[in-house]
This record gives sequence, structure tokens and C-alpha cells, in this order.
Amino acid sequence: MTTITDLDDFKALDPFFRIIEQGLDGIADGAHFFDLLADDVVFDYIITIPGYPRHVEGREAVAELYRPYGTAIVLDRCHDLAVHHDRETGVVVLEYASAGRVVATGAPYTNRYISVLTITDRKVTHWRDYLDPVAVFDALGWP
Repeated sequence: MTTITDLDDFKALDPFFRIIEQGLDGIADGAHFFDLLADDVVFDYIITIPGYPRHVEGREAVAELYRPYGTAIVLDRCHDLAVHHDRETGVVVLEYASAGRVVATGAPYTNRYISVLTITDRKVTHWRDYLDPVAVFDALGWP
């Protein structure tokens, strides 16, 4: 069971959680997305949007970063998963896409992602994330 409380706070991200769990099935241990992460996991957001942190340390900090996600965007589905796993280095590359909507306007939101994960002792210890920031700007109406 995850140590993160109030999982209902994260409902907007359920499709994301499910596709990551699917991608790491048999590679990392954990019943829920947060359970797949080491306590001291490091997330680096390489390509992201202004105002979003570039570096986050710890599972609890990642959860707190994701907790308010549903106030801006709700994901309806994640799809097009491709998994590339180098068993010798423990590196997993996940490619996937999302579709959802902006909460304030109902505008559609779609994006594509690449996540490069390092797995150590069957837990994610490092996560490097890449997304299309222009897709976020288009959905949210930013310049």
C-alpha cells in the first residue's frame, strides 16, 4: 500500500498512473504509481513549462507537486505506450501520449512524453521527463 495519503486527490492523473504502471510491469515493484518510486527518487523535468520546478527530490515531494494537477487539467486517457528497457543499465525509456481537457475552459489537451527512468532494486530512483511545452501553452491559452 502506498504511503501517499488521499489518493482521491490525484484522480485527474489516473490515466498517467495506469500507463506508467503498465510500462513498468515486471520491471519495478509497486501496486500504485507512487509505490514504484523509491523514497528518495529524483525527478528532473528537462523540457517543461515556465514556473514548473526543474528538479524535485523525494516521493512525497513528487506527490505534493502532482496533487493539485486536477485543478488545471484532467486526463481522460494515456495511450501509445512504447517501452525500451536496458536490463544491464536498469534504464527504462517510456514513450506515451495523453488526452484530456483544461478544467477552466473545457479546451482539449493532448501531449506526448518521453520519460527516462533508472531502476535500482526494482524501484524508480531517477526520472527524467520530457514533454511538448507548446501543447501546454496551446491548451491553457498561454502566449
